[in-house]
Amino acid sequence: MTFSYSFRLALQSILREKWIYLLSVMTIAAGLLFTTITVLFVYNIDSATKKLPEKFSVMLYLSDTISQQERDNIITTVQKDRAVDKAVFIPKDQALKELKSTLKDSAFILEGLGENPLPDSLEIKFKSDAVGPDAVQRLANSVKDMKGIQEIEYGENFLSAVHSLRTGMKTIGMTIFIIMSVGMLFVCYSTVKILFYRKDREIETYKLLGATRSFIRTPFLLEGAVIGFAGGLLSLIGIQTLYYVLVFRLSATFPLLKLIAFPIDLSLAIPLSGLLIGITGAAIAIGRIRY
Repeated sequence: MTFSYSFRLALQSILREKWIYLLSVMTIAAGLLFTTITVLFVYNIDSATKKLPEKFSVMLYLSDTISQQERDNIITTVQKDRAVDKAVFIPKDQALKELKSTLKDSAFILEGLGENPLPDSLEIKFKSDAVGPDAVQRLANSVKDMKGIQEIEYGENFLSAVHSLRTGMKTIGMTIFIIMSVGMLFVCYSTVKILFYRKDREIETYKLLGATRSFIRTPFLLEGAVIGFAGGLLSLIGIQTLYYVLVFRLSATFPLLKLIAFPIDLSLAIPLSGLLIGITGAAIAIGRIRY
């Protein structure tokens, strides 16, 4: 009975102060929309860069004079590394066949070479969760001075750039998320605090009638919840509309837009985040008020 009455009071307050609430809801919606766009951007960048290491490998080119024992020692050393998934020996003849297959119609340029110019090699694949500049550099340092290795090729600059991009985007995304969350909390906090003082006479009457603190506070918590949840729903509508326009309308002109992924969990997370922000902001506001 008490909760239903508190809900009715909250609803009456929202209707009475509709313009203040509308402004707060729109502000929360805009903040959540901007935050969601940032999260989507970071998520898609992270997903794209995660797929790049799957094709990453370190190539060890072996000298022509390498012995079987030296080759076995290299393979054993490589396989001992905890980041290595597998090491595949590629004979020079197989490497030449693969090169011709890659060149296809241009393979005729290799016909006049005579002797196979390619060396034997060892292709090293890393575990998907272990690919990183440190792991690759550690492996390269462990084998670079071994007898029989002619050259090591592993695209250090490319791997470092991918790693820096992922780390940088996550840092930027987290910073924006925290700033926007604090800003939205402040909006809910300020709105509830203002409305509390606008009802000071009404609250004094409740106190004279013996109303408990929880009875007085509950409507404000509900108002904060409504502000946050409504802002979350508006933000969800906005981001889904934007996603529809980008993927289904503009992708014909810009095909890369089809690659944008929208995690289904976001459809639930956005309104729930708004609800949590609204309740938290309201709780902070009424918790700091002395009455």
